[in-house]
Amino acid sequence: MSQAKPQPEWTTEELWRAIKSAGVALWTWVIDDDTFVMDTRAYELCDISVEANLTFEHLSAKVHPADRDRVRAAFNATRGIDGPFEIDFRILTNASDVRWISARGQGNEGDAATKKMTGIFLDVTGRKQAEEGHELLAGEMSHRVKNLLALAAGLTTITSRSTDTKEEMAKQLTQRLAALGRAHELVRPLPDGQGKAALLGDLFTVLLAPYDDVGAFAGRIRVAVPRMGLGEKAATGLALVIHELATNSLKYGALSNDKGLLDISGTLVEDKVEIVWNEHNGDGEQQPRAPEGYGSKLLQRTVSGQLGGSIGYDWMDGGVVVTIRMDESSLSG
Repeated sequence: MSQAKPQPEWTTEELWRAIKSAGVALWTWVIDDDTFVMDTRAYELCDISVEANLTFEHLSAKVHPADRDRVRAAFNATRGIDGPFEIDFRILTNASDVRWISARGQGNEGDAATKKMTGIFLDVTGRKQAEEGHELLAGEMSHRVKNLLALAAGLTTITSRSTDTKEEMAKQLTQRLAALGRAHELVRPLPDGQGKAALLGDLFTVLLAPYDDVGAFAGRIRVAVPRMGLGEKAATGLALVIHELATNSLKYGALSNDKGLLDISGTLVEDKVEIVWNEHNGDGEQQPRAPEGYGSKLLQRTVSGQLGGSIGYDWMDGGVVVTIRMDESSLSG
């Protein structure tokens, strides 16, 4: 029959070294006279100067106002209860910083006659910040998913009204969603404060590149716009605008034949950005029969609503000049 291994015994010095290395602070609360005794580490965590007669009320004054009542109630509840407890709360430091503390203790130490509680403080600020970060990320993801679903639903409705067959609807809807997907892939951090998502020139280049597949992109599309960064919202909105303009050009304008030209230029004057979409040598008259068709409504709604700008058309035989004006600040969101 095997014998149980003897339990190791640690010296007081070894225990103190372990406590110090773990960042643990020790405290004892004498309930009857409200005396609070802490070690040096606890005073540092709570950002309190060492006092001869520290009380629980002194400590409570350092607790964040939003947590103060909850902490008092938790500590008071242990007066008549034996056993362990744990509570997390915020401490306001003299530097106006917020520090998260986890208090863990043993009510009455298993003996109601002692009328005291002994426990530890742990600095859990890093863990709490990570948890808050995860919550923010989850909330942001939920918000983005809802927005994408609403956008997809709106595009589906608009596309269904502007097409005659299910095949045409599927094709146009797929192209519109793909344009949004390509814009989303461009989202990345940019250096030197240029923005949070894509570069303006990259957005035009990437979204117009697929027209090479239909033989309409042979050096005939020229892009010259200011080097500036776009926020994710602006990149998504502009992706829709570019796709709609390119689709119309492929049907009626410069991209509908082998002779057409498309010049896209941009200027930045003070806080205004102006983009000019200029088509030449298109087939026939590009101006739509219905001036307020669904595609036009989509463009107007996106530019004026999502991008906070304006869009204007100058129709001519074989082409169109589309001028989009936006505030520079609207492109960073």
